[in-house]
Amino acid sequence: QVQLVESGGGLVQAGGSLRLSCVASGSTFGIKRMGWYRQAPGKERELVAAIANGGRANYADSVKGRFTISKDDAKNTVYLQMNSLKTEDTAVYYCNAVVITTTIADYWGQGTQVTVSS
Repeated sequence: QVQLVESGGGLVQAGGSLRLSCVASGSTFGIKRMGWYRQAPGKERELVAAIANGGRANYADSVKGRFTISKDDAKNTVYLQMNSLKTEDTAVYYCNAVVITTTIADYWGQGTQVTVSS
């Protein structure tokens, strides 16, 4: 089992910045990839950014050049630096971990609200 706890959400004006953090605990040895997803009201959950163990990252087209995902392996923490925020970035942001041992499992945090005002 892996537990994920997010922090760092809040209210910010358009053009501003926020940094989200996600701390993993439990059986973290099996984590192969961590990422951030978001879900806006009335929309499906979508991938924002993900980073694999080797450090390779991928981003949704809508956030490329504005968001940066990074990780600190010693702290079992993944970050999402969000710059030049837009009102359309408003959503609940969820941390995700893909764990591969004898099975493949997805773990999710509880979510953190990001609201960007105009």
